[in-house]
Order: sequence, then structure tokens, then C-alpha cells
Amino acid sequence: MFVGTLRVEFYLPDNRSLKGKRKIVKSMVDKVRHRFNVSIAEIGSNDNWQKIELGISFVGNDKRHIDSSLAKVLSYLDSLYLAQLMNSKMEIIHI
Repeated sequence: MFVGTLRVEFYLPDNRSLKGKRKIVKSMVDKVRHRFNVSIAEIGSNDNWQKIELGISFVGNDKRHIDSSLAKVLSYLDSLYLAQLMNSKMEIIHI
């Protein structure tokens, strides 16, 4: 069994409130959940209204499939243009 994790950080330069950030985070999470079979949640910077940290995980038995799926999720999130992609880190663990 393989577990793939993806940590993604986004920057919201024009955002001025937590309400605005929550709206963007909810949109990102809902769109990814609807399109891909992955777990996704906001994992940090909850009180920082200009930074979004998302954690995404995927479990399967094929390392290449997990790598490909997480890469597609990252590409999709970036293509939404809801926030500027700052950093991402992908890790696949064999259990």
C-alpha cells in the first residue's frame, strides 16, 4: 500500500479578511473533492488571511498512479487562478 501526500501553500495578495479567505478555501476544496477521489483539508495558517495551506492525500497500490493523480490535483489547483501558488511538497510513502 502506498500513501501519497501533497502540501500546497497559496498566497492571496488582494485579500483583506478571513471571510474572503474562507470563501476561496471552500471553493478550492469543493472543486477538488468533486473532480478527484482525494482527501483535502486546510491544514494551517487558519488565522492568516493572506495564506492558504492545504493538505491532500491519496491511498492506493500503484505508486505511479498516486504520483500522477497528485500532480493532476496540483495542476488543477494552480489552473483555478484563485490564489498564487507559493510552494508545494509531494511525498509518497510505502507502508
